[in-house]
Amino acid sequence: MSGPAIICVAMTGSLPQKSDNPAVPITLDEQIESTQAAFEAGATLAHCHVRNDDGTPTSNPDRFADLMEGIRRHCPGMIVQLSTGGRSGAGRARGGCIALGPDMCSLSVGSNNFPTRVYENPPDLVDWLAAQMASYSVVPEIECFDLSHLYQAREMWKDGRLPTAPLGNDSSRPPFVQLVMGVRNSLPIDKHAFATMLATQNHLFGRDTPWCAAGIGAGQAVLNDWAAARGGHLRTGLEDNVRLDRHTLAPSNAALVSKAAEIVRRHGRRVATTDEARHILGLKEYVPCQT
Repeated sequence: MSGPAIICVAMTGSLPQKSDNPAVPITLDEQIESTQAAFEAGATLAHCHVRNDDGTPTSNPDRFADLMEGIRRHCPGMIVQLSTGGRSGAGRARGGCIALGPDMCSLSVGSNNFPTRVYENPPDLVDWLAAQMASYSVVPEIECFDLSHLYQAREMWKDGRLPTAPLGNDSSRPPFVQLVMGVRNSLPIDKHAFATMLATQNHLFGRDTPWCAAGIGAGQAVLNDWAAARGGHLRTGLEDNVRLDRHTLAPSNAALVSKAAEIVRRHGRRVATTDEARHILGLKEYVPCQT
């Protein structure tokens, strides 16, 4: 039996709309409420995007600040991870949220194809985002859409460009990588591709290094199952998949988290607590606010 599994909830993303699933949280209040329910269902890490009033994506740091404050108030100890992805903004505007000092931010270290566009992550922007994270003691999660992204992450880690723990902790620890599969025109959810990515992760960073897997679309539960079986951590949520199964829309993020938790238990593991998740990822301990 492997150790406890972190469940990450990606509650809204940049693309899903209520026309895709009425449960998709758009407003800040909806996102906070949805995250709290997912937290109570077992999620210990929240991957966060924010939207404008019309539902379009944005990198507005004020909205990120409000969302982060709400999550921290209603979900004590939950790890807050803000997105620096390219669907919400362009250039350095993508990193405006880093100065807020979340626990983590997502970081894509290379480019790849998306369904209708190229997801551009030029080296100068990647280096700037990583440097900002180092300046504000923010731990990156490396989103790997391609084998080359694992090698780029290792190079950045080895030459010191990639922070992997808050200041004062062990900065020599390998990065936390997320294997992203199922994006159309990128890596499919394929067992051979998964085995290759995981073997490369183990080769570059060590078998004991924590890692996560995110399956986009109908294969979300499949990738959750593979990750749980191999000792990895799981990502779920309406950002990546709006269905509970082929015939049923997911009624909430919490329902998808509960499904992931069932997968974890089926493999003889248990869902990580917030304290365990923070320890696994090398994050600072949660200290309740004094009133």
